[in-house]
Amino acid sequence: MKSIKKLIITITVGIGATVTSCQKLNIAPTNIVTPDIIYNSEAGVKSLLATIYANLPIEDFKYRPDGGDDNNGIQRPGFNPGNPWMNFYNTGAVTGEEVGPFGGMDIGGGFGYWPYGDIRNVNTLIAELPKHTASLTQTTVNSLLGEAHFLRAYYYFGLAKRYGGVPIITVPQDPGAPLSTLQVHRDKEQATWDFIGSELDLGYQMMPETNDAGRANKYAAAALKSRAMLYAACIAKYGSINFVDGPARTQGLVGIPADQASKYFQAAFDAAKLLEGHYSLYNQTSSDKVKNFTDLFLDASSKENIFIRQYSLTLNVNTPAGPHSWDATMSPGRMTSGGLSRSYPTLDFVQLWGNLPLTNGDGTPKRFSNLIDLTQGLEPRLRATVYFPGEMLRGIAFDTQRGIYPSFNSTAADEVTKAPNSRTWVLQTDPNVLYPSKTDANAKQVIGFTGISNNLGDDQLTRTGFYVRKYINYNAAKTNVDLYKSIQPWIDLRYGEILLNRAEAAMELGNAADALNDINQLRDRAGATPYISIDLDKVRKERRMELAFENQYYWDLKRWRTADVVLDRAHFKGLMPYYIFNENKYIFLAETELFNREYTFQKQFYYEPIPGGQINQNPNLLPNNPNY
Repeated sequence: MKSIKKLIITITVGIGATVTSCQKLNIAPTNIVTPDIIYNSEAGVKSLLATIYANLPIEDFKYRPDGGDDNNGIQRPGFNPGNPWMNFYNTGAVTGEEVGPFGGMDIGGGFGYWPYGDIRNVNTLIAELPKHTASLTQTTVNSLLGEAHFLRAYYYFGLAKRYGGVPIITVPQDPGAPLSTLQVHRDKEQATWDFIGSELDLGYQMMPETNDAGRANKYAAAALKSRAMLYAACIAKYGSINFVDGPARTQGLVGIPADQASKYFQAAFDAAKLLEGHYSLYNQTSSDKVKNFTDLFLDASSKENIFIRQYSLTLNVNTPAGPHSWDATMSPGRMTSGGLSRSYPTLDFVQLWGNLPLTNGDGTPKRFSNLIDLTQGLEPRLRATVYFPGEMLRGIAFDTQRGIYPSFNSTAADEVTKAPNSRTWVLQTDPNVLYPSKTDANAKQVIGFTGISNNLGDDQLTRTGFYVRKYINYNAAKTNVDLYKSIQPWIDLRYGEILLNRAEAAMELGNAADALNDINQLRDRAGATPYISIDLDKVRKERRMELAFENQYYWDLKRWRTADVVLDRAHFKGLMPYYIFNENKYIFLAETELFNREYTFQKQFYYEPIPGGQINQNPNLLPNNPNY
């Protein structure tokens, strides 16, 4: 009981401190913040909203599901130093899109995400706002209430996709109430998703069409509903086929009856359709589709952006809105003034767009005069998502090279299956080393300054032959690219995703014509050939290509219930460029990424365990999710 009371009191005091420091309110005594001070002005309410927005589980550049500081006192170069979610995501263990230097992350264990302190703040806001219509006006109160319902839905969405059914608490709990009142039971998973949907309906009905940047409007509520209802629909359809049984499932705490799937797919489709005509795909530079897709993630005026998170250099790096490190930790050290590249797209991911032209008909590797020649004819969206060998960033070329062959007379398949000590290659760890020697007038670097190093401890160089391009601020000067120096916004909801949500729901409902139109809008913007016909596999593949590195595919694998198949003792490949010395040509070999890690996903991981600390405080949260 004491621990529960302490939690609630701490949260309440925290809100007061935030409002006082942000607004510098002239009150006496200064250590007491009453509801009137917060709610009698829109500025006071916005200060409270700022705290609630800051804690939303937006899986952005800096996200920590455990709610801790991004830096957390760990001073080391990393994806974002001390960021367990992004380190986990970028091991490649969850998507096959990226392979990073971190291993051993516990997929099933989760991070103990349990935001009921934040939910209490929203519940308090909803309870207090109607009392202050005289000072705020009824119109303002209604708009703010709609925003609060959106925020509460977002927190519950973060819970539902991890745990299934959770306690639905809609009023602030009284810390002096009997323990039996405070120790609430979990609601069923279906009830949790229905609550999220109804909250977003209220948000859509009550919020205005426009709002300040970084705050939700009515269309953000509709967009989030399309995402959430699609998740619920898949739990009903696919979770009824692929699941782990146990008391939690028997009681409905996890799982949704299969006959409810169509209802949720329809809700997702209807919500997505509400945005039609109000947002559009980014097409500012339609004559250069590589630049257009690149700029989509950098242009703050984009009409595709529905809901974003902003960052500022003036804020503390340990706050959600402080600067992030995407540019420094996605680019090789040669192109930054600090930081190290920590995440690398895999060849498996790149070849979603089709097999690269690596070999001739007889199996021998194609020869290229320049590294960049490989990219000829590739879809613009792919090139805007991934940096290939030979691309340019900040006036510097990605001279990505694995090594040198004095000569090469083998097929690609035969070469990559040889034992390393029987290959006639020349490898190095230092890009300054030349072959055959420094004194030779025709000497060449063994490896490039942007990789690929044979030293697995070298965190500056790619392990797969590729680097991430999406969200990279190519306009930033090298001297300004360092840890915690990036401020490009994270786009949490954009119209491209809404079209994908709509297409997937349409296919599941048997409306192929609508799905085809949705997908072809995206393919036209991407510079891809339109589809003549459509099926569910194409929709899912398009989703993966369009939303790469936007932290969606992990959850897609979970809701589709395919993660245990996709990640069944999975290994991923890289693209290794080599220079053939006697031919003055480059070849590319598809080889296992340098760590050669194996990844797996157990079926129980489709749900995370209810955090043990919460069960200790409230045994009524049991039974835990299956196999935990």
